[in-house]
Amino acid sequence: MLRIHNSFTRQKEDFVPLRPRQVSMYVCGMTVYDYCHIGHARVLVAFDIVRRWLQASGFDTTYVRNITDIDDKIIRRALENGESIGELTQRFIGFMDEDAAALGVAKPDFEPRATEHIPGMMRLIESLVARGLAYRADNGDVYYAVREFAGYGKLSGKSLADLRAGERVEVDRSKRDPLDFVLWKAAKPGEPFWESPYGPGRPGWHIECSAMSEELLGAHFDIHGGGQDLLFPHHENEIAQSEGAHGHRFVNYWMHNGFVRVDDEKMSKSLGNFFTVRDVLQKYSAEVVRFFITRAHYRSPLNYSDQHLDDARQGLTRLYTALRDCPPVALELDGSDPFEQRFKLAMDDDFNTPEACAVLFDLAGKVNREAAAVDAGRLRALAGRLGLLQLDPQAFLQGAPGPSLDAARVDSLVAERTQARKARAFARSDEIRDELLAAGIVLEDTPGGTLWRRG
Repeated sequence: MLRIHNSFTRQKEDFVPLRPRQVSMYVCGMTVYDYCHIGHARVLVAFDIVRRWLQASGFDTTYVRNITDIDDKIIRRALENGESIGELTQRFIGFMDEDAAALGVAKPDFEPRATEHIPGMMRLIESLVARGLAYRADNGDVYYAVREFAGYGKLSGKSLADLRAGERVEVDRSKRDPLDFVLWKAAKPGEPFWESPYGPGRPGWHIECSAMSEELLGAHFDIHGGGQDLLFPHHENEIAQSEGAHGHRFVNYWMHNGFVRVDDEKMSKSLGNFFTVRDVLQKYSAEVVRFFITRAHYRSPLNYSDQHLDDARQGLTRLYTALRDCPPVALELDGSDPFEQRFKLAMDDDFNTPEACAVLFDLAGKVNREAAAVDAGRLRALAGRLGLLQLDPQAFLQGAPGPSLDAARVDSLVAERTQARKARAFARSDEIRDELLAAGIVLEDTPGGTLWRRG
C-alpha cells in the first residue's frame, strides 16, 4: 500500500483516498512576476512525480496547481516596468510554462488564476464574517480573527503564545489582535480593485487557495502540497479559513517538499547565489536538472551546486549509455519482475525516489552485463514513471550541455538585431533570429530588452 508522510501528523500513513481509486490534489503554484527559480523547479518536478506515480498506481488523479496573478509584488513590478498587470502576468505565465515543459512537467488538470475566482473568495469571506471569524477593520480591510478559531497552529505545531512572542507578528493598529491576517484589502489609489460587500478592494493571498481548491476539488479533498516555506503561515491560514467556514476537515494529507540551498547556504538574491531555471539551463540540459532533483527525496534539503549537477549529468549518461548500447524493446510493466517490485516498494514508501533511482542503476548494470533488450525496455519504462530516459539515447549523449554558439557570439548577434530593429531593418532582424534559432537559441523580447536561452 502507498504510504505518505503527512505533515499534519508528522508521520507516514497509509494512503486511503476519500473516493475509491480517485485522488484530488492541490499544490500551491507560482506568483507570476518574475522567472521561476530552482526552488520553483523543485516544487514543479516533485509533485509531477507524485502525480505520475499516483496515475501509474491506478488512481484517477485530479491535479490542481494555482497561479497567483494579483498581489503587492505584481503591482509593484508592473508599475516599475510601465506595463499593465495583465501584460506582466501573462508574459511570466508563458515563461513558467516554457520552464515547466523543458523540465518534463506535465500541465495540471486545472490551473486556476486568482483573478478568475474573486466571487468564490467573497463567498468564503462572507461565511467567515457571518460565523464571527472575520471582521472589517476601521481601515476598510477585512481580517481573520485568529483567536476565534480554536484549532489555529495545529499544522505547524505553533501555539498562540509562541506566535505572539515571535518576530513574525505584524504590528498593525487596525487589527484587533496582531496575529490576525488580511482576507480582503481595501483599494488604494491607482491599484486594481473589485467591488465587494466591504467596499472596493482585492483579496489577500491566503484566501485565494482556500477558495480555488474548494471550487475545483470541494471543501474536503485528499492531498494539499507545496514548499516547506508555505507550511506556516500560508497553509496554517488556509486551514483556519476553510475549516472555519465549513466546520469540518479541509485536507487529509499535507505534503511539503524541502528547501533548496546553494553550496550549503540559503538561496538569496542578496547573497548572489540566486539561480533561475533559465540560468541553470544555460549550462545543463533540462533532463539533467530533473534527474538532479529526482535523486533527492522530496522532503529532504536539496543542495544546489555545479558539482552536484555534474554528478547528475554523469549518472544520467550512464543510464542512457546502457540504452544506447542495447536498444530497448517496448515493454508493458506487469509487476512480476524483481526490479519492478523493488521500484514499486520504493515509490510506495512516501515516493522514495533515491531508492527508485538506485533500482534504475542496478537494472542498467544488468543491461550492460547481459545486453537483454527486454531489460533495457524495462529500464526505460520504469524511468518513465519518473519522467526520465524518454529521449533518443544518441541525441542525449551527443547533445551539448549549453548553447551551440558561445555566449559572446550570441550577445553580439542579439545586439546587432536590436540595432536592426531600431533602424527598422526588419529583414536583417529576422535573419538574425532565424540564424540563432537554427543554432538552438530562442529569443525573448521583454520591456527590459531581449533575453536569450537554449531551446
